Amino acid sequence: MSTFFPSPEDVDRKWYVVDAAGLPIGRVSSFVASILMGKRNPMYTPHLDTGDHVVVINADQVVYTGRKSKKKVYRRHSMRPGGLTEVRADKMLEKHPTRPLELAVKGMLPKTKMGRKMYTKLHVYAGPEHVHQAQKPESIAVQA
Repeated sequence: MSTFFPSPEDVDRKWYVVDAAGLPIGRVSSFVASILMGKRNPMYTPHLDTGDHVVVINADQVVYTGRKSKKKVYRRHSMRPGGLTEVRADKMLEKHPTRPLELAVKGMLPKTKMGRKMYTKLHVYAGPEHVHQAQKPESIAVQA
């Protein structure tokens, strides 16, 4: 008896909708990252992308626990002298409501070509509406 290794043709990708309203950003992002990687799929193989597509709605209503909304700082650098830009988490959520969740999920995915491909299956929306109704996504609740 030999071990079954799925090929990319064997992977059947599903679509899921996750409602992030009122949930901690870390819990939502780790749950979504595990779906994108395919870890909740029985065919999970570390060297293959067996993950599914995830649509996250109400991303503007995620919460930060403790005092993270005032203390957490997102940084980026333009690679020029004095080019460091720092934005507090509450200001980032105000100005770009989907970006904190996208950055959190991206940080939990592998830093490889496969991880970048997994990230393309993430679709984040600030409100309750999304444009992926044709794919018939099924709703899934975030598990702790």
